[in-house]
Amino acid sequence: MDKSKRPFLKSKRSFRRRLPPIQSGDRIDYRNMSLLRRFMSQQGKILSRRVNRLTLKQQRLITIAIKQARILALLPFINKANQKQFQRTKSTARTTGLRTRNK
Repeated sequence: MDKSKRPFLKSKRSFRRRLPPIQSGDRIDYRNMSLLRRFMSQQGKILSRRVNRLTLKQQRLITIAIKQARILALLPFINKANQKQFQRTKSTARTTGLRTRNK
């Protein structure tokens, strides 16, 4: 089928313009908790630049601010709700007795 006979296909991309995640008045600072939490996942990880739709400079500033807030204990390193998976379970011995060397 050549191009002239194809039916008009709509583009998969939407043309809606989204507001930028960081407005011009927002200060990227370690004390601005509401701003920093928008760029973190539920587990407490820093989201990537593509997900955040930030410029490289903005992503660097956000990353530094989040790390400073973590060090000053303003933000957790991991989310406490998901901490159960990181807790160590009771260890069991791999062997039941001492091993002896057979000659």
